Amino acid sequence: MNWWTKALRSLITSDTSEKLDLFKTFPGFRRFLATRHHYAILRTAGDILFLVVLISGFFGPNDATRNVAVFLTWGLLWPAIVLSWFFVGRMWCGICPFPGLGVFLQRKGLSFSLKIPSFLQKYGVYSSVFLLAVIIWIEVVANFDHSPLGTSYLVLTIILGSAGFAIVYNGQAWCRHLCPLGRISGAAATLAITEFRANHDRCRNCKTFACQRGGEGKRGCPVYLGAYSVRNNLHCLVCGHCLTTCDRDSPQFLLRNPYSELITNKGRYITCSYIVPFLIGSQLARFLRHKEAYVVVLDLVGGSDAAAFSLLLVFSFGLVLAGIRFGNFLLGIDTDPIVGRLSPMVPILIPMAFVGELVYRMWFFAGGIGEFIPTLGRQMHLPWMESLAFSIPDSPVQILSAFFMLNGAVAAGYILWRFCMEDFDGLVKLSHFIALNCLISVFLLAYLAVIF
Repeated sequence: MNWWTKALRSLITSDTSEKLDLFKTFPGFRRFLATRHHYAILRTAGDILFLVVLISGFFGPNDATRNVAVFLTWGLLWPAIVLSWFFVGRMWCGICPFPGLGVFLQRKGLSFSLKIPSFLQKYGVYSSVFLLAVIIWIEVVANFDHSPLGTSYLVLTIILGSAGFAIVYNGQAWCRHLCPLGRISGAAATLAITEFRANHDRCRNCKTFACQRGGEGKRGCPVYLGAYSVRNNLHCLVCGHCLTTCDRDSPQFLLRNPYSELITNKGRYITCSYIVPFLIGSQLARFLRHKEAYVVVLDLVGGSDAAAFSLLLVFSFGLVLAGIRFGNFLLGIDTDPIVGRLSPMVPILIPMAFVGELVYRMWFFAGGIGEFIPTLGRQMHLPWMESLAFSIPDSPVQILSAFFMLNGAVAAGYILWRFCMEDFDGLVKLSHFIALNCLISVFLLAYLAVIF
């Protein structure tokens, strides 16, 4: 069987033994990830990009039409990260420049290297979801996605937050417990077509745990996992550190059915339980803010955009949360004797939540890409670049958005069907199954209504 035939089988089959190990199929890919020098190059490229954003934002004109910092951040970098979630999970976190300053300070010995306190391990998830909500709120209300100075302040704040944690704690505590971008990336990575896992047959009788602790002058796992303990895509950064420390060739990079992890987890992780309803609610609110109907909300709160968007955000979040609870009620399964509370409606909606984020970012990209070169020309005082301006009409973006959202809805229906055919076999009434499909359709129609 050809590798691409195996790849197709691994993507569509529910049999977990059919996963294709890309490290075996493409040894050069493993060698690339195992070479720290390659990661250093990629991270340096990210550092340079962030440096350009910071310098341009702080010292350039505070006008998005004459400063590329805004589109570089919100129009190119962020959509690229969102798109990467579907293919390589949290791999972006492995080259993310945010922890760079903190890692540098730790290497210079400027860290107390304290252990992570239990309250951070327990409540970090709530804090990171709250920070994510704050970032989205600021992005919209304070127009950070149109403000070079605001964008630079946001980037600098996250860099300093990460560095502060690196000074106090060992490893990358910020990335593991508090980073809002890492948290949303982790939740989205559960939908990725790839996963980084250990071959536990090779881990058996391992006494060194070098993938977690490091060894021979090499760093261990920066987020305290190690390949042997990775069970899902939520926390692994796919940073490649364990490839150099493991002497048993245990780490694998597997191609898989993108919905297998969602079906296995059945909504047991609190990270997704909060991020998914907030994300869907915020997307509906963000799209609605650009519609004529938004004037009605503005009138309700006396014309204040901040109050109107906040009201819309809370209302949308509450509505989605109610929809998820209604879906869980129809499914009728909310606990597992082994893992505790479940929210199976959350993994059903995860494809729509992250496809919705991709669609929202695609609109920003499509709206600004035609002005990127002219904006660079204005900033660099090169007026001839004005002639390179172009615009993308709304209709193809709308059609593509609808196509993506339809795929998200089909994926939601597929996960529901797998639940009913496998783990919840015989537990969901036919009438409830039909009602659940209607509920998925309602979410789809809500998206289409705000997109068109």
